[in-house]
Amino acid sequence: MSADGRDPGAAAPFDWNRAEPAPGERPPRPGELLSPPGFGGQLSPPGTGGLRPPRGGLQPPRGGLQPPPGGLVADAWGAARAEGEAWLPFDRGARPVEVLDETLRDGIQGVSTVNPPRALKIELLHAMASVGVDVVNLGIPAAGPRQFDDACLLVREIVASRLPLGLTAAARTLAADVEEVARVAERAGAPIMVYAFIGSSPIRHFVEGWGPDFLARSVDEAGRAAAAAGLPFCLVAEDATRSPPDMLRTLFRAAVDAGAARLCLCDTTGHVTPPGVEALVAFARRELGALGATGIELDWHGHNDRGLGLAAALWAVASGVERVHATALGVGERTGNTCLELLVDNLGRLGARAPVPRERLAAYCAAASRALAWPVAPDHPIAGALTRRG
Repeated sequence: MSADGRDPGAAAPFDWNRAEPAPGERPPRPGELLSPPGFGGQLSPPGTGGLRPPRGGLQPPRGGLQPPPGGLVADAWGAARAEGEAWLPFDRGARPVEVLDETLRDGIQGVSTVNPPRALKIELLHAMASVGVDVVNLGIPAAGPRQFDDACLLVREIVASRLPLGLTAAARTLAADVEEVARVAERAGAPIMVYAFIGSSPIRHFVEGWGPDFLARSVDEAGRAAAAAGLPFCLVAEDATRSPPDMLRTLFRAAVDAGAARLCLCDTTGHVTPPGVEALVAFARRELGALGATGIELDWHGHNDRGLGLAAALWAVASGVERVHATALGVGERTGNTCLELLVDNLGRLGARAPVPRERLAAYCAAASRALAWPVAPDHPIAGALTRRG
């Protein structure tokens, strides 16, 4: 027992990597490809020989399409795409997954990066727009006068330059923090979504002495403050990938009651593996459905401590989240966040959003490198000197 009578055993984290979604809750995993129209066959279970031929032989694709070169797999892929049917779980159809750029919030919290001069922040905003970033996090206005003033400046630049960037800002689940976001929105004349965060794992609760009632009150306080200011609200569940189901249920219920428009599932320590992502997203969907809140959308925010940041983000997209977070060059606390340019490039290749030319992504990396005083690695897959030379 601790000196104040608390049991350290209560701080043991839950491991979503060992959880399994309930039957019927998960989408097909990459590799479990759906049989495309015109093929008429089935997929064998893994390790049993791959595609099973259809009874009666191969059938041509419907509509008289000419099969592309490349053999059976290419033929089936072409037919599936022509019919407008998702064959891979990354294919989002009419609504691409959104990308939120966290570089100017979570990215500059890393001890090895800098808080950029304002002119370079503005340059980076334009680079974000050029690579199709949908939403930008402006920072934490309540963190101090410079953070507040910079957030106002960035909003004014986005509005004046008509950059196609949605606006968010971070806050603790405190009314005072949310009110600072509201002041930025009022001063700059643009709506901002409040991303209010609170720790959800047993480790944080043990250290802080928090209980379920405190968490619910905190979420309610933030939601009420956002509603009073007329701002939309997202609850950010820090360390969700190490949080037990009952604690997440408490937070989800409080968020729904507080009028949240979104929930953000965070892999704050880069802990989760792809199966854990899948299990957590499926759990969140089921719980929101049970609360009658199927309209609430999900975000994914991940770190790279195990080198799995990009893989986890891609798996979150395949599992159906509507928005995924990342930072330029993968900068951030400890080993950093999901790398935005690699995420955007891969999502374009997988059909989850429009492809972006690599030249634009390289220019985005260069702008981030200047702003953050962060060198681009020579072997960076997109912007490295060795990559470009090769």
